[in-house]
Amino acid sequence: MDTLGTLIWVFHMLAAVALIGFILIQHGKGADVGAAFGGGASGSLFGARGSANFLSRTTAILAVVFFMTSLGLTYLSGKRENVKGVMERAAPQAPAQAPTVPVPLPGGDADSKAKDIPK
Repeated sequence: MDTLGTLIWVFHMLAAVALIGFILIQHGKGADVGAAFGGGASGSLFGARGSANFLSRTTAILAVVFFMTSLGLTYLSGKRENVKGVMERAAPQAPAQAPTVPVPLPGGDADSKAKDIPK
């Protein structure tokens, strides 16, 4: 179960980084106007609209992978046994008591002072 969780975490992180990258390299809706006036997009690898379709589809696939790995991690975290909550882990502890050490009085102990007092 631990290996499966690690594998899902790896796919989750890779999908998250790839999703961020694909979103950042996409053009906004306003970029289409520039391509109509000779923006040079028709000479690109995917054609004038091919790159937008490729990026949109890849982003959608990565989003599905991201959500599926999120659900998988949620399912695996709910199946753990002996998991304590935050309040259960923070059980109150008894305060530590300082050891009682007799402190000598200045001038000797109490018995020697009692001998020095005249009766």
